Amino acid sequence: MTAVVWFRNDLRSLDHRALSAACAKHQNVRGLYLLSPKQLDEHIIAPIRRHYLRRALDELGRQLGDLGIVFDIIDAGHFTDATKHLGNYCRDHQIDTVYAHREWLLDEIRRDAACIEAGVPLTLIDDSLLSPLDIATGDGGPYKVFTPFSRRCRTQLMANFPVCSRRPKAVADKIDNAPCPRFGQEQDASAWPANQDDVLEQLRGFCAERAHDYREYRDIPDLDNTSRLSAALSLGLLSPRQCLARLQQECGDAIWDTSSGAGTWLNELLWREFYRHVAYHFPQVVRGRAFQAYTEQIPWPNDAALFDAWREGRTGYPIVDAGMRQLRDTGWMHNRLRMITASFLCKDLHIDWRWGERYFMESLIDADFCSNNGGWQWAASTGTDAAPYFRIFNPTTQGKRFDPNGDFIKYYLPELQDLTAKAIHQPKEQGNYPAPVVDHQKVRQITLALFKNVRD
Repeated sequence: MTAVVWFRNDLRSLDHRALSAACAKHQNVRGLYLLSPKQLDEHIIAPIRRHYLRRALDELGRQLGDLGIVFDIIDAGHFTDATKHLGNYCRDHQIDTVYAHREWLLDEIRRDAACIEAGVPLTLIDDSLLSPLDIATGDGGPYKVFTPFSRRCRTQLMANFPVCSRRPKAVADKIDNAPCPRFGQEQDASAWPANQDDVLEQLRGFCAERAHDYREYRDIPDLDNTSRLSAALSLGLLSPRQCLARLQQECGDAIWDTSSGAGTWLNELLWREFYRHVAYHFPQVVRGRAFQAYTEQIPWPNDAALFDAWREGRTGYPIVDAGMRQLRDTGWMHNRLRMITASFLCKDLHIDWRWGERYFMESLIDADFCSNNGGWQWAASTGTDAAPYFRIFNPTTQGKRFDPNGDFIKYYLPELQDLTAKAIHQPKEQGNYPAPVVDHQKVRQITLALFKNVRD
């Protein structure tokens, strides 16, 4: 009897429930990844994420090889061809069971249903969430607001703390798996660990050294006080259970206190959960629609020149431009800056949030559909639990508050290097640095009118 573990966004061998189940029940186990370059091209996946994914697949192949498990990477062409390739693989290798972790987005649900309908012996295991998808409000419906959702999750986790599974024992002698072939243009992602042991060390270091102060310093982009684990979580090099377990081990019961640093970071994990619940229960957001239906009527002007200025970091608002250049140069952006730049695009430049959502997905090493969509809809006031439409970030005030001395700004905007801390947040036109593309106070009134007109 031979089983295959179909890896998706869960590229690890430790705390992997599907792999553990396969190794416990079958003498012969294989690993499989269906690479879909055409789909990656359609979604214009960032070159830095492609390199990161390839390195992660190579590391997974090494880990599985140490367990004596053959790891095959098949060019499946497109996501929609998965059923055909998986069926052929099962026939070629006499597979009697395919183990995989359940996925919750609409296309993935349909893909797995098509596999089962086609006769693929697919066994789906819940793995990717801390909280079950059937978690419900008092009236039995799905949560639409984060705070009560997070409160309910904490109660459940305290009563039934999740347990991480060990790495399976070797099923055969060690083997050498072939490396993943290159697929498309790449940008160096070596600054981001793709080895699971290195990622776990990164988790340990954050929980032991910075989690306690996370609440106090997490919004300051010039400080290295965030976990920077979002990229590893997005590919499943790390499970949310591992994050919770390590956080509890280092910080104890402080994790349940939302006013503590550890409790604040747990909240970030729960935001990740929340947006997955939203995408599952309200699939219109997966189809590119706003959660708040009335906001579909907003006539966004969508000035392409303003969008280019935002994308290229030349809006004349230093904190916005520094954030966008950080994204361009590193493939990552500090979370506070994601909120500032997203708010600026929608509420100062009046550009449809979907333009920004797509650009982030095309650029980020940690691109994650649910978190990205949820964050953009929050910033644009079109989503569940969204910021009120009249709460509009002032980019100058945000810069003064979170980068008071301009240290972060100067790093990414060297043309402003000589300005004082007082002058740097409202610079006059400086050589090749532009004047502001809009007047914040004037466009703020336009934003209020855009929303008010469709609400009335």
